[in-house]
Amino acid sequence: METLPDLERLSVAEKDALIGDLWARVVALTATVAELQGRLAKNSRNSSKPPSSDGLNKPKPKSLRICGSKPTGGQKGHTGHTLQRVARPDRIETHAPARQCDACQLPLSAAVVVETRQVFDLPPLQCEVTEHQVLELHCTCGKVHRGTFPAGVSAPVHYGPDSKAAVVLLTHHHMLPLARTGELMGDLCGLPMSDATVLASRADAQVLLAPTVAAMGEALKAAPVAHADETGMRVAGKLHWMHVLVTPLLTWLGAHPNRGKKAFDAFGLLTAFAGTLIHDGWKPDRGLACKHGLCHSHHRRELIYVCEQMGQAWAKCLIDLLVAACHEVATAGAPLPAERIAHYHAAYDQILTTGDAANPRAPPSGKRGRTKQGKALNLIDRLRLYADDVWRFMTDPGVPFTDSLGEQAVRMPKVKQKVSGGFRTAGGLETFCTIRSYLATLHKQGTNLYLALTLTFQGSPPQPRFE
Repeated sequence: METLPDLERLSVAEKDALIGDLWARVVALTATVAELQGRLAKNSRNSSKPPSSDGLNKPKPKSLRICGSKPTGGQKGHTGHTLQRVARPDRIETHAPARQCDACQLPLSAAVVVETRQVFDLPPLQCEVTEHQVLELHCTCGKVHRGTFPAGVSAPVHYGPDSKAAVVLLTHHHMLPLARTGELMGDLCGLPMSDATVLASRADAQVLLAPTVAAMGEALKAAPVAHADETGMRVAGKLHWMHVLVTPLLTWLGAHPNRGKKAFDAFGLLTAFAGTLIHDGWKPDRGLACKHGLCHSHHRRELIYVCEQMGQAWAKCLIDLLVAACHEVATAGAPLPAERIAHYHAAYDQILTTGDAANPRAPPSGKRGRTKQGKALNLIDRLRLYADDVWRFMTDPGVPFTDSLGEQAVRMPKVKQKVSGGFRTAGGLETFCTIRSYLATLHKQGTNLYLALTLTFQGSPPQPRFE
């Protein structure tokens, strides 16, 4: 630890140098403390940290919706969903009073129905065992004629398509772990299953659905607008990456050990995509040869940090500008006219100039590489460099304001990892991606997933709409 020199022996010039050195250290220490405080203040609302990292001190979400633009609750024209009476109930129970009057003891007249109430419930659930018997007939000429088992009945004892559909639905749509899926099948249907049985059903589904999912990937290559995202997934304790490419109709998921270009080349989807790709601005995504649109949910989180943690008002002005443009585009239902585009670009440039003034740039350090600069300046430089991508939602038809579709596609797989703790093998993650791609797509298209999986195990998987 350094000790303070004897000040009485120092000259005025030496004291001035000492004061300058101490002041520089104070400035550097203050900047370090501010940076550490900023790191501690990061959460899912003002950075890209996941909500699961917020702990108990969760930030209050703030909606982009303009206050008062819509009343709370169901909106006008919304039909609602509730139980409705049926004309022909499956069973009727009558509840008649005593057959004589409790006052005068005379017999009562014939009973009439005065009020009805209907109870919707499940029938008793139990597995149904079907035995297939092959018969043999003998002709008088001596030839023996033997029947054949139907397709799919290939072993002395095995599970049918409905039971396989149930376990795949529970593991890949409702995200239950293997053991709990087997236990639930036993509790509900009297048909407990081992982990190996559940895994075998998943493997069968993957083989049957792979051609459909491959066709979905080919259709996504030709989509005019698509969303891309990626998230880390644990495989045998190591980090792998799950990549998604989605549209309002289709969801495709793929797994790879690499997060960037190697994965893109292996999949062959993003490298062949020629439409407008909506993403969060990650560098490998920017390198793809297509148009780009940036997610403003990510920008909004970064700007909230600059506004609230760094105290720079220009960031709030930029949030308000982007939200105003979003609502104007939504109201118009089409790209804005040239004069409105020019208006927003001018206001955008003015706000970024104000941000420049609030963040003086450090002089070149003389070292190799870029001079280190703060979070706010890095954000300003990106917003200025990729201004066309920032405003793509305002100029091109069909381009959304956020990458919410991409983020929604990775949300349930993250639930799967949180519940189950990851995957044992890379093949298990690939199987999950194939089946999840199919189920997420059909779910968006309003298809009954259980019936679709049952048909899949019968050899005829329903095909999704591709356009």
